[in-house]
Amino acid sequence: MSSPTESHQPVIQPRSHFNNWISAIGGVIAVGSLFSFALLAWMDLTGSHQNPYLGIFTYIVAPGFLITGLVLVFFGAWAQRRWAIKHAATMPDKWRLDFHDPLQRRNIILFVSGAVGFLLLSAFGSYQTFHYAESNLFCGQACHTAMNPEYQTYQRGAHARVGCVECHVGSGAAAFVQAKLNGTRQLYGFILDNYNRPIPAPVHNLRPAQDTCEKCHWPEKFLGNLDMTYEHFLSDRKNSAYTVRMLMRVNDGRPGSPLNGIHWHVSKDQTVEYYAADEKRQDIVWMRVTHKKDGEVKIFRNETFKGEPPAELVRKMDCIDCHNRPAHVFPTANDSVERAMALGHISLELPNVKRQAVNAMIQESITTAEEAPGKIAEYLKSKYKTAAPEALAKTIAAVQEIYATTMFPERKADWRQYPNNIGHKDWPGCFRCHDDKHSTATGEKVKASDCTSCHIILAQGKGDDLTTLTARGLEFKHPGGEYDAELRCADCHNGGIQGK
Repeated sequence: MSSPTESHQPVIQPRSHFNNWISAIGGVIAVGSLFSFALLAWMDLTGSHQNPYLGIFTYIVAPGFLITGLVLVFFGAWAQRRWAIKHAATMPDKWRLDFHDPLQRRNIILFVSGAVGFLLLSAFGSYQTFHYAESNLFCGQACHTAMNPEYQTYQRGAHARVGCVECHVGSGAAAFVQAKLNGTRQLYGFILDNYNRPIPAPVHNLRPAQDTCEKCHWPEKFLGNLDMTYEHFLSDRKNSAYTVRMLMRVNDGRPGSPLNGIHWHVSKDQTVEYYAADEKRQDIVWMRVTHKKDGEVKIFRNETFKGEPPAELVRKMDCIDCHNRPAHVFPTANDSVERAMALGHISLELPNVKRQAVNAMIQESITTAEEAPGKIAEYLKSKYKTAAPEALAKTIAAVQEIYATTMFPERKADWRQYPNNIGHKDWPGCFRCHDDKHSTATGEKVKASDCTSCHIILAQGKGDDLTTLTARGLEFKHPGGEYDAELRCADCHNGGIQGK
């Protein structure tokens, strides 16, 4: 029989090893991250825009914190057990939470208050993260430092008020999954610093124009012709101005009528398909035109392509095939300098300033953006040693600004890497197909467009030449002399000064 003293001894229940401060901190982190994950996932799945970059926070960052919290929970239990075994006779409860201790009770109250505050901040932070991930600032700067050239060009483009996700992220389950995977791949590429330089174009998984462009630009509302004016300067000592004003024949019909003019290529009455032999879609070797009303099909091949194109690489022509830089135009050095001359930012007092400004920008010795301002200034000062200081200083500042916003040597990104298919001056553009070299089996050709097929020159030249408009159109006069009719514009023009 046990003694009375032994029968009244309290039974001490062993304390859980999870009862410690380290596990408690891990538990708070785990609960907060789990709450953030649930909130972000709900916003992501029910939001109007499926943003893949929000998925990075939702499915990578939040679970990462959750795992960290759980690791701390189990690490605390392991550490407490290990301490209890080693110090069983002295102080086994080093990190345990003891509600009987007044000092610990006060600390626990402070800890609980902090935990509640942490959960509230997690909710607020998750909500702000959702909106921040939707912003253009996040797409262009925060995560996508690699996309700085695209962000710079986007900011001054015609679609600067259209959100990045409006064009780059699709809707529906398939697009949602693809966007998540693509966003994750981009994140890893940025972290590992193994992404392509320059960023390749075109983007082959870009959404169809019907899902993006036509949300605002309705084919049924396409208007008629556009009056365009192009201001140029010759590469001579006098910096002679030469202006061309023309009527662009975008669509000869009235709104709602069948498309004509340039927009004939996307008319509902026919389908235009093509196959390009290169990644940048500049070498179009095969085309198929299907007339929907009578079912007539015409296939055109150039002189070098004899076979059949891979079916998966045949592309239906849409807006992006001509408007291939709708939001990220990299202007040529030549065009940027001419615009600055027209605005008065570059002094016309300096002889041959167009040529020298462009040559200053395309120096091969410039390899980083940091050294560009100094080398540009050094080059222009060497060419204009006797020029007026004020005119030279203004010109140097303008050329430096142009370089900073249009050329990105670290990313190897400028106009030379990104052809613009609108027009045909510096790249083949329209003449990728309309070159008089594509024909059917019966000999019918896609004729090379003359100057009146897509535009009517209303006035050209300078001074009094621009005061009288001619509705019938003028014959194009090449500034600086005659040109070889067998050559395309892009055979000589390359965005710089010298020919190719």
